[in-house]
Amino acid sequence: MIDQPARARFEAQVIQGGDGEDARRLAAQLRAGGGSQADMAALFVHAAACAPERLAVIYDGATEGWLGVAPRGPMIEAHGVAEPVPAAFWGGFWDLVDDPVANREAGHTTVRTAALAGTLPALKTRVAQIALLYPGVRDAASVGYPSKFTLSALARCPAGSLGAEFHDLIVDNGFDLEVLDREALGLADMPAPLDYLNARILQCHDLWHILAGYRTTALHEVAISGFQMAQFGHHYSSMFLGMITSKIALNQPEALPLFLDIILSAWTHGRQSPALIGLDWETLWDQPAEAIRTATGVSLYASPHPADLFEQMRAA
Repeated sequence: MIDQPARARFEAQVIQGGDGEDARRLAAQLRAGGGSQADMAALFVHAAACAPERLAVIYDGATEGWLGVAPRGPMIEAHGVAEPVPAAFWGGFWDLVDDPVANREAGHTTVRTAALAGTLPALKTRVAQIALLYPGVRDAASVGYPSKFTLSALARCPAGSLGAEFHDLIVDNGFDLEVLDREALGLADMPAPLDYLNARILQCHDLWHILAGYRTTALHEVAISGFQMAQFGHHYSSMFLGMITSKIALNQPEALPLFLDIILSAWTHGRQSPALIGLDWETLWDQPAEAIRTATGVSLYASPHPADLFEQMRAA
């Protein structure tokens, strides 16, 4: 349990925020064995909850400070005044940070993090505007609200194809085809292009796992959040990573370097990969994943740590 003075200091740091240079400096200090883990996490929460316009420059700066080189990618930044954070956000945020069950149950964490983002309705328009600056988003969203995939269509795909691999991943693991219920979340009513983007990533999340080389393990669910965020500024992913890094920085700070390795390497992978958000998946079902990688120029994620590290630790 994080005590009240520590919470107050952290909340003040989130509101104060910073920019890409602050992120680079903090990450470099941490890499050198100094600095403040809590300040680094607070800067990630600032990007998620207060200033989505600074998200890319903050993560690019953190990457340069931590990995020694900034990712290649277009400049993505806009002007905006940091929003005040409502009390409802902090209540849900601290409940998640303090909750040990949230370390073990991915679905439990997903639903609660989505609800956390829902306490920030004033950010929706700003997140929508900044999303249009990411490569491929405007063209992808112009096709309209995406239709749902069906298991019956995937079941007809030939062995060895992307569609067959996707079908087996969903069925064999008991996954939901769209992760969460888009109607229950009211995604169709969100401002464009968030209506399209949020529905599309729910149905494509596991496809991106396959195509970009992210395993369905605890560590790689963190990694793919960095990848998704780099691809189109995914707000849920920024909220999730802000919460996860805060949980680690405030409860187990010695573990933060591992998470920075994972998050920032995946962020780099996403920034340097072609935009996946606009792929017409239904025309690709019958092709092998490797052929699609070759055609699109998508590389497999080079994980700096074993994908199943946490599962190995639990087994031991």
